[in-house]
Amino acid sequence: MDTGTHLVIGLGLAGLAYVDPVVAADPMVSTAVLIGTVAGSQAPDADTLLRLKGNAAYIKNHRGLSHSLPALVLWTALISGILWLVFPALPMWHVTMWVFIAVAFHVFTDLFNAYGTQALRPISERWVSWNIIHIFDPVIFSSHVLAIFIWSVHLMRPEILFPILYAFLALYYIWRSWTHYRLESGLRQQDSTYEPGDRYTLIPTVHLHQWQIVKRKQDGSFQLGELKNRKINWIDRVSCAVHPAVEASKTHPNVACFLYFTSYACAELKEHAWGYEVRWADVRYRHRKQYPFVAVLLLDKKLNPIDSYVGWVSESRLEKKLRMGGA
Repeated sequence: MDTGTHLVIGLGLAGLAYVDPVVAADPMVSTAVLIGTVAGSQAPDADTLLRLKGNAAYIKNHRGLSHSLPALVLWTALISGILWLVFPALPMWHVTMWVFIAVAFHVFTDLFNAYGTQALRPISERWVSWNIIHIFDPVIFSSHVLAIFIWSVHLMRPEILFPILYAFLALYYIWRSWTHYRLESGLRQQDSTYEPGDRYTLIPTVHLHQWQIVKRKQDGSFQLGELKNRKINWIDRVSCAVHPAVEASKTHPNVACFLYFTSYACAELKEHAWGYEVRWADVRYRHRKQYPFVAVLLLDKKLNPIDSYVGWVSESRLEKKLRMGGA
């Protein structure tokens, strides 16, 4: 989820913590839990600091180790330990439990997005992305904001309000999961262009009843479309280049990081007087007829790297970042 949603979830979990009599009975404990759930709901995304090392390091590692199984314990221990130093005589088992819930809930909600996490590390380095909830979901965000407002003006006690909120959200997640399964399972029968070997991925958008479709063809190409009001509209077809320059690009660190992260990468090749431009794009992210999440490598005629870029960028900005004129 986005940072704002994780923040309101942290506040919401602080309200939910009032179902714990130990938290509800002591203002100091409830304050510590509030700080702990807000911090815990943000902690796994501390790896955003990897941007300081460059886009490649960020793309390869964001939602990686910081969202892993050992990280759940480490984040909980770190935040709880700091709270123990600041607040004397805290009932640490209760505080630690709510901090852990906040950290775990952060990772759990991220599993439902298209971006995914490596939540199974160290068991597996596979990126887990269930493609059920958009990274910003207006229902999740607005319901939390409404509940926090009701709590702040004392219209309802938190131990009553927030169990209602999270029961509603549990039903919402179940409904979205079932809807995604039902719609994705039916794409093959609904698609008049279906060919044996086609594989479909249904990706959520910010609109509840509008989805993106990625169809992987047996020849390695991709077909992109939309599912709106249960009707398929194909909008683009992307063929992946096969060339020695494309193969050579896979060994470059920036491209390798990009390919490590996504299994929806497709290469485009442009030949210039000075060499080759290989552009890898993640076809899941299409915006205004462009694919802004890319790894681009410039190579000379002997396939030696000249310049590279990896990350989110527009076409005009990309030309400024790379020496497109060659050597």
